[in-house]
Amino acid sequence: MKNYKMILQYDGTKYNGWQKQKNTDKTIQGKLEAILEKLTGEAIEVHGSGRTDMGVHAIGQVANAKLNFDGTAKQLQQYINDYLPKDIVVYSIDEMPMRFHSRLNAVRKTYCYRIHLSPVRNVFERNYIWNYGKPLNISQMKQAAIYLIGEHDFLPFCDQKKMKKSSVRIIERIDWEETEQECKIFFQGNGFLYHMVRKIVGTLVEIGEGKKNPDLIQEILETGNRELVSGIAPAEGLCLMSVEYE
Repeated sequence: MKNYKMILQYDGTKYNGWQKQKNTDKTIQGKLEAILEKLTGEAIEVHGSGRTDMGVHAIGQVANAKLNFDGTAKQLQQYINDYLPKDIVVYSIDEMPMRFHSRLNAVRKTYCYRIHLSPVRNVFERNYIWNYGKPLNISQMKQAAIYLIGEHDFLPFCDQKKMKKSSVRIIERIDWEETEQECKIFFQGNGFLYHMVRKIVGTLVEIGEGKKNPDLIQEILETGNRELVSGIAPAEGLCLMSVEYE
């Protein structure tokens, strides 16, 4: 038996997220496991570095699976890609030590959220960007985002009201790329809670609209008051860019 690390790219538009579900085969994990079970004749569990939501994309999702396969890693990659739909691809695959786990060993993840600012919709990018359609005060958003840097309890920005494990995470940096047409926000940290990035973006956008003050972020983190958090930003603007390991 060998342990394989896969780097995946996928367009999440047509899928119900990463995690397999009993009532649908429209999940990334489900597609991969079905192909590997067909190859080996055995039940195979594919572990992802994280569970991207319905409609969220990935350029650098990492997964691993343990299976019996006599061929090379390149041959395994080719087999999987031959059976995957066109909106999912195994970009690379490598044999790893048996103890490697894509989620448990991850030390850093980077997400990108894209916001389209022009009132004219971007038709060809519509599945990969929030077609917001109005200008934002990016400087106010940047000022607010400073409060997010560091170690905090991000439970107010999570859609799970109760968690068995700690909701404390570290955001190491937030980077920005701006044009007249688009704003990209890059979040890098040691982990992210359910809907965390999208709820942060939703709140930052309301600050950029002038509806709320930048120091609201500080108040949310200090008080843990969920009611101060704005609505969730659409899934299509979010993409998992990379997962890093030591």
